Amino acid sequence: MRVPKAIQNLIESFERLPGIGPKTAQRLTFYLLHVPQGELDKFSHSVQNLKKDTVLCSICFIVGESDPCYICSDEKRDSSIICVVESPLDVLSFEKSGKHNGVYHVLHGRIDPLNNIGPDEIFIRQLLERVKGLSNGFKKEEIKEIILATNPTMEGEATAMYIAKKFGELKTQNSKLKFKITRIGRGLPVGADIEYADEVTLQRAMEGRQVYE
Repeated sequence: MRVPKAIQNLIESFERLPGIGPKTAQRLTFYLLHVPQGELDKFSHSVQNLKKDTVLCSICFIVGESDPCYICSDEKRDSSIICVVESPLDVLSFEKSGKHNGVYHVLHGRIDPLNNIGPDEIFIRQLLERVKGLSNGFKKEEIKEIILATNPTMEGEATAMYIAKKFGELKTQNSKLKFKITRIGRGLPVGADIEYADEVTLQRAMEGRQVYE
């Protein structure tokens, strides 16, 4: 059977997405063939505007609709406590748990030498500058705590250790910096992803964080 070019192009597009294999790509494509044209137009419009209608917050690098984002703009949030995460999806998980009233810093990745991802490929430098009060628009107030909430994987742990080391050097250079560095603790097993953790697990992880120095 010769597959029409339009179908083959869409299958190949789906295959480029993470976690989508050839069979799943084919099922999705043929499913969309039976969807009303109006729904397809809506779907296409959503994809086209995905980047047009979103921006990276210049303070925390969350993907949002405005800059600064709604979290950084919320005066009720405790901006002296920064929770450092790998992905915007991790922010959604913590927000759903309702156990963090501070702000965030999204790294958009983790240190992974095997895939040529070093500290300069993710937003670590911006985090250091933010804590020093150099980021544009950031409130220059005393930072009390940095929560390292990278995933409990080998790469996540390496990223947390690197950040802790850099903050240790920063505090040595500037004795006025008194913030503590903590690491999320119990509740998250090694090798797990925050994105898939339930609310109770995240709550216990936040409550069980420890000083990470």
